[in-house]
Amino acid sequence: MPSQLADQKETLTTLGVELPLTDPTAFPLGAVVSLGGCSASFVSPKGLVVTNHHCVTGYLQRNSTPDTNLLVDGYLAATLADEKPGGPSARVYVTQSITDVTDKVLAGTESIPDDAQRSAAISARVVEVQAACDAKDPTTACEVASYFAGAQYFEIEKLEIRDVRLVYSPHHGVGVFGGDVDNWRWPRHTGDYSFLRAYVGPDGKPADPSPNNVPYQPEHYLKVASTPLAAGDFVMVAGYPGRTYRLKTASEVDAAVGWRYPRDVARYEELIAILEGLGKTDEALAIKTASSLKRLHNYRINFQGMIDGLQGGGLAKRKAELEGQLQAWIDEDPERKKTWGTVLADMKAAHEKQQAKRDHDAAVGDLLRAGELLEMGMSMAAIAIVRETLGDEHPITGEARAEIERDLVSFDEKFDPRIDTALLAHAVARAAALPEGQRPDEVLAAFLGDKNWAKVQKAADDAGRRAVITAAVGKMVAKTKLAKAAQRDKLLATLTVDKLGKSRDPMLVAVQRMIEAVRAVEERKAAYEGAMARLRPQYVAALRAFTPDPLAPDANSTLRISYGTVRGYQADGQAEPYAPFTTVSQMVAKHTGEEPFAVPANVLDAVKAGQWGPYADEAIGELPVDFLADLDITGGNSGSATINAKGELVGLAFDGNYESIASDWLFIPSVTRSIHVDIRYVLWMMDAVDGADHLLTEMGVTPSLPAEGGAPAGAEAAPAAAANDAPQPGRPAADASSAAAGG
Repeated sequence: MPSQLADQKETLTTLGVELPLTDPTAFPLGAVVSLGGCSASFVSPKGLVVTNHHCVTGYLQRNSTPDTNLLVDGYLAATLADEKPGGPSARVYVTQSITDVTDKVLAGTESIPDDAQRSAAISARVVEVQAACDAKDPTTACEVASYFAGAQYFEIEKLEIRDVRLVYSPHHGVGVFGGDVDNWRWPRHTGDYSFLRAYVGPDGKPADPSPNNVPYQPEHYLKVASTPLAAGDFVMVAGYPGRTYRLKTASEVDAAVGWRYPRDVARYEELIAILEGLGKTDEALAIKTASSLKRLHNYRINFQGMIDGLQGGGLAKRKAELEGQLQAWIDEDPERKKTWGTVLADMKAAHEKQQAKRDHDAAVGDLLRAGELLEMGMSMAAIAIVRETLGDEHPITGEARAEIERDLVSFDEKFDPRIDTALLAHAVARAAALPEGQRPDEVLAAFLGDKNWAKVQKAADDAGRRAVITAAVGKMVAKTKLAKAAQRDKLLATLTVDKLGKSRDPMLVAVQRMIEAVRAVEERKAAYEGAMARLRPQYVAALRAFTPDPLAPDANSTLRISYGTVRGYQADGQAEPYAPFTTVSQMVAKHTGEEPFAVPANVLDAVKAGQWGPYADEAIGELPVDFLADLDITGGNSGSATINAKGELVGLAFDGNYESIASDWLFIPSVTRSIHVDIRYVLWMMDAVDGADHLLTEMGVTPSLPAEGGAPAGAEAAPAAAANDAPQPGRPAADASSAAAGG
């Protein structure tokens, strides 16, 4: 956490870092933002945002058609007017403050004897604190986040920018070069970068998307590095990592590697096959499934890496050994034994109790995520419940309705009955195959109807079951009013709990049963979380006392920093260590002309011309593409700014090596590496290939190379900057804002 770096000031000073890294609102952290799933950073005074290519798949998808497929061709907006809308759900979040509210959330809860009541009390206080924060300023979004497994709570106030537009994304053959063959692998040659822009109202405050909006003017933005990056150099990553599990226990590791990951890997493989099959039948379906497929492929590889690392790599065994050492240390001292003696055993017992219905609860979760229609139905039911509980005029009712209205804007862009039928039938079939006691029978009967459910139970084989399920789900999708825009809008305005209970719409009938099932799942979850709210802080306290090194909280999608060096590694069985940089000549050597190793022709031409300009690396002798560093990142760090000791941009984090995946559970310093796209490759692509001169100039870099073969599809020639206004190649502008320099 930024606040924890105060204790490491001496180390950072020795490494040449004099930046105020403990202040999330100062330079450089003030330039680092969240996209609500990926990280990014401001790189100009006009709200230009740089992130990863794979983080803008949704932007490319929503602006693509079979005739103009930005997912393949990329895009470059020549002017502000050409920048493409990100849609109603696009967001840029800028952290404004981080405040410790532990006392407000936890005070007195330790004396609540019932686990479920304790969990409810904590949840109610979190809502109360967050609501009070939200009420202070309508332009901000507040979050109360748990740290150290519930031992601490912090209120995070974020500026919520709601108009975000696509500016520039390279060709698929650059941004996704190597595809899933290279995903989580090194060496890597992927140009995983793209640019967005944040817009606000004319008054400078966040506003809904509008043609009247203007580019946001950030207080801080990052400049491109003024000195070349080299092996051994100090680097930092600042971003919003999603989740790690290092404060979990050995029994939780066992459940993950023995049940959760194998189950999900199998499910992802089935879903990938379904969606890829649909995409082959219709290019419009291929566009609509692109974002989901990218996510599924990534998770499948990641979860398999978790299994390999925890089992084959011995991390699960190591975790159990460390836990045994902790218990032995506790038992050595009467006072420690009195305080923490049974905490590990108590946590194990609570976890085993929670696991008793795990297949049932996971199946319910799978159904909730199975398509747009059911998700829409659940959202409408939630509004009906809130409306009845709080009334139409309550702010929470209004917020819930506004959120679903935003979703409705993009519903038709994402929805296709063929996709929903396939996804929902798959989830129903998996749930139906569970043994009695784990199978959510009442939910399945609601989805299929009693007669079809009886047929499924009597079917002779899996193929017979799936045929009945697919036919029944197909009829449900065809009949529901939720698929029809006019009736959907009417339901949103008029649906009540009473009307929901009387509805004969097949999807809303299923929604009613799903609500009951979800409530049962949530009750079990609340009891478990209430027990852990009492036990896990004790476990963390014991760990802190036992461990000589500072203990960082698990990642939770809030602002974090990792620092280290540009550094290769040597994998098991490898004769020579990996070099920390890859090059364009290596990329061309990988080129086959077939996906996923198809370099665009204009990139090949530019490489053949060999004009590297100011972007070449003298030590390497040519243009670098990607580099390795020994930094600690995870999902959510995608798009994170990689910066040097001066706070200058040297690259973007976009992946990790396969050997490091299981580091989410137990950090492995010797082989854990983060993979970054080198900013010099990004600038060269913009300058020599895509003709993004206007963006380079905006970032304080002078274009110096002729573009080969033109810009991505949809781009028009941009006006060149006046020569006397431009800074030197690869160097920051002389008149860059004082904010960028930390002013």
